[in-house]
Amino acid sequence: MTKIAWITGSSSGIGRSLAERLLRDGYRVAVSARSADALASIAASHPGKVGVYPLDVTDPAAVKQVFASIESEMGAVDLAVFAAGSYTRDYAEDFDSARTRKMFELNVLGTASCLEAVMAAMIARRRGHIAVVASVSGYVGLPGAATYGATKAALNVMCEALYPELERHGVRMTIINPGFVDTPLTKKNDFPMPFLVSSEEAADTIAKGLAKGKFEIIFPWKMALAIRFLHALPHSLRFALTRKMLRPKGP
Repeated sequence: MTKIAWITGSSSGIGRSLAERLLRDGYRVAVSARSADALASIAASHPGKVGVYPLDVTDPAAVKQVFASIESEMGAVDLAVFAAGSYTRDYAEDFDSARTRKMFELNVLGTASCLEAVMAAMIARRRGHIAVVASVSGYVGLPGAATYGATKAALNVMCEALYPELERHGVRMTIINPGFVDTPLTKKNDFPMPFLVSSEEAADTIAKGLAKGKFEIIFPWKMALAIRFLHALPHSLRFALTRKMLRPKGP
């Protein structure tokens, strides 16, 4: 029986590459993002295998409606991957709580709305797999990523807390923590991005990790090692390293 996957944030980057990978693996895929045209182009390349469901995940009512439509039109979702999110570099000099609120609304609350819709259905039928895309930025505070890192830390804690509860109901949970991936978002960065991987490489790693039922998929391994080492250091040594990451605020 063909499995059904739902991927948010699938118009570009990791979400789109993962949709393409799962389609090659035999899934039928429901794709969601705000860009209907980008979603339509995925469907055009895979006739009969893709359901297009435009969505702004910050609208809780729309999330519930889209999920209900997917399950009605395509069938029960076996795998849900929540990859919708954004990044804006911030600085202490112009820290803006409104910008922080906006990023939390998308990265955290948008994901929470998706979780609310999907978990209830999967718990009821005692099967399913949920994956949330966070970031290695959630491991440690990095200059320029105060808000972004905080949203990803929140997702890590949320998924870790939900894991044993969902497991009790026969539902799997996975947190995905990528390092730097070559996407439209990272192309805006004006600083070195060590161990950069393509979105296709990221999708392959994620697909393999999901198939194994891993709780955490963190990659590439060199970045995983580096961020865990940084996290383990005492604050004095950690700050000595993160001070070297400071960059002047542009005009």
